[in-house]
Amino acid sequence: MKTELQMVVKNAAVLAGVLSVAACVSTQTPPIFDHGAAVAKVEALDDAAARMRADVEYLADDAMEGREAGTRGYNAAAEYVAARMTGLNLTPGVQGGWFQDVGLRTASSTPAASQMSVSNADGETLALTFLDDFKIFPSLEREIIAYEAPAVFVGYGVYAPENGHNDFEGLDVGGKVIVRFAGAPASFNSEARAHYGLSSSKDNYIADQGALGVIGIYTEAGEKQFPWRRATRNPIGQATTWLHPDGVADVSGPGLNGSISLDADSAELLFEGAPRSYRDVRAEEAKKDMPPIGFDLPVTVSMSGAATFEDVLSANVVGVIEGADPALKNEALVITAHLDHVGIDKQARGRADNINNGAMDNAIGVAMMLETARRFQEGPPPARTVVFVALTAEEKGLLGADYFAQYPSIGDKEIVANVNLDMPLMLHSFTDIVAFGGERSSLGPLVEDALAEIGVTVSPDPLPGQGIFTRSDHYRFVEQGVPSIFLWPGFANGGEEVIGEFLTTHYHNVSDDLSLPIRWDDAARFADINYNIAREIVDRAERPTWNEGDFFGDLFARE
Repeated sequence: MKTELQMVVKNAAVLAGVLSVAACVSTQTPPIFDHGAAVAKVEALDDAAARMRADVEYLADDAMEGREAGTRGYNAAAEYVAARMTGLNLTPGVQGGWFQDVGLRTASSTPAASQMSVSNADGETLALTFLDDFKIFPSLEREIIAYEAPAVFVGYGVYAPENGHNDFEGLDVGGKVIVRFAGAPASFNSEARAHYGLSSSKDNYIADQGALGVIGIYTEAGEKQFPWRRATRNPIGQATTWLHPDGVADVSGPGLNGSISLDADSAELLFEGAPRSYRDVRAEEAKKDMPPIGFDLPVTVSMSGAATFEDVLSANVVGVIEGADPALKNEALVITAHLDHVGIDKQARGRADNINNGAMDNAIGVAMMLETARRFQEGPPPARTVVFVALTAEEKGLLGADYFAQYPSIGDKEIVANVNLDMPLMLHSFTDIVAFGGERSSLGPLVEDALAEIGVTVSPDPLPGQGIFTRSDHYRFVEQGVPSIFLWPGFANGGEEVIGEFLTTHYHNVSDDLSLPIRWDDAARFADINYNIAREIVDRAERPTWNEGDFFGDLFARE
């Protein structure tokens, strides 16, 4: 899909700025487009809706190849965003430059090296078949993994003393392989359940207890939602993380030998001769009223696997507007939108369209972030510093956000809040806004104040069972103790239908492109709202605070 943004538009001042940006880039490939022409075109537009449409058309063009982190398409998109920040007269936010390089490591399993067997109490050993029975997801610490160990079933595998829950009570997991269901108990509130259900939360605990590896088994609901044939469509298991500045991989559960997924029929083998069968514990889990209790399994599991590592650099793009209040300028609001998407659909070879353009996910969020920066530049100087970050590798596990939250590039300034824009679906004329996480901190009442004058209401989380609060970049700031919100259009006025249709039909699909009926005027209105909220945060004398007794505020409280 070619766009008019490839037409040459002369603007010497902007083009000069773009050339200075290009001179600072050490890890990016040469630009695919003439960024100077594109930026000049956007800057010449005097209408917010038109500017946002132009940004999305550029970032979601086929030539960006789906903006997968670490690829030439993503690098070109990052250069474009830096050029736009130059045109907006932002200050480079990374030691005089725009790009915060993030080292990414991807481990890809070697199918031919994947082996697994199960031995029962009678000494009988059954070799399992790769993909028919199991799939291995590799370690990010070492390329060769192996163990022979007894197995122990641990229910969900959740250790949550704050919630009075311990799936490991009475069990010794040292030197064993953990067998567990995905998720967390239904008795937990939605966001605590989402946090404790994360593999990273579980893996850190079992690694500390000396476990060797993990086998994930299906719940009844999980098997229906994500059938084995879908899970094994791609035979290569992959895992990705980011690298600390010293080159060490950031991993949850250090020392674990990767993880195994087992299909439902094969999982029966692990429970042969056990106090309860696999069918029994699945039925217990499905009832939701009493989490399944763990027990030792009378089997020994042997596995071995191998992987290849690929390390690449991909950049966060950072621009800054310095705060004007001497007492507040060293406090920073960070406004984020992830720039990456999922790239080229490798399972769609031969199809006319195999590029996941990511117009809604999340080119439009980046466009809104840039439009918010424009409004700050056109208005009075903010009291606090405002930092705008186009993040890499959200689609690979919120990795760019994790790196920035742990290694902020803004010197001694303290991050006091994060507002995140991720996939704001501008497909209906919204009348309400959802601020995920707003009810957990002083940001909630602030959002309500910012919206009251324009007749837009704030609605509660419309999808509480999906744990959305833990699933986008703002959560990496939450983990560092920073009050954060994630903004979405609400479900009123037809929103539930169009948002539901997008999620089931277009999400992470090649159809997420400019052919969607995007409402650009509403997108501009959403950018206004984002600016109003951000302006309230940066100009109020009181810094944002967690509500007393909030689960996340207490869990991640700063020292």
